[in-house]
Amino acid sequence: MTTMTIKEKRTETASHILEVAKDVFAEQGFAGARVDEIARRAGVNKATLYYQIGDKKALYAEVIHNVLSNAAELGARAIEKAQTPEEKLRCYVRSIARTVDENPQMPPLMMREVASGGKNFPAEAARDLVQIVGILTNVLKEGHEKGVFIETTPFLIHMMVMGVIVLYKLSVPIRTNQPAFPEAIKKLDKNVSGAIAEEIEKLILRAVLKEVPRE
Repeated sequence: MTTMTIKEKRTETASHILEVAKDVFAEQGFAGARVDEIARRAGVNKATLYYQIGDKKALYAEVIHNVLSNAAELGARAIEKAQTPEEKLRCYVRSIARTVDENPQMPPLMMREVASGGKNFPAEAARDLVQIVGILTNVLKEGHEKGVFIETTPFLIHMMVMGVIVLYKLSVPIRTNQPAFPEAIKKLDKNVSGAIAEEIEKLILRAVLKEVPRE
């Protein structure tokens, strides 16, 4: 058995704190979250939390930055392996869907930010978001130059993808618990990755393709 270095232990502790903080911020928002609560749930004292990450603002920024920067990296890697603009766009949708499924705290957290006008949205996260949209911009530009995509506004396409995925994820408890919803809706997959992502891919492609294939 190998002995962990102090740096590795610190990284492990910091990662655990961030996972707990993600839950607390999703449940209570930035204003409602308390560092005491995050430290208690993480099983550390406040001094350790401040040493590992920083104050509440730094903690919040790190939570969002980690998710968005990983999403950008995931999307970029997936797109590198794709050959056509159509497949690259599919990879983009899949990477967003996977990120949301792996980080279910993000939809409520992001909706709180949207509702507040981005009052606490960190600058690091904004740069990550610009990077993500930049990846999509390059895909759409390539598709337009090759004559397969119409000219579009990349940020709007990104919002179409994010909007559907985030709202779909947030709808799970409503559509599964409310008797008014038909069984067909109740039985929809709770995860976005997989069949749901494939359907979203088709809808987005139909929106940007110059010639929509007949089915």
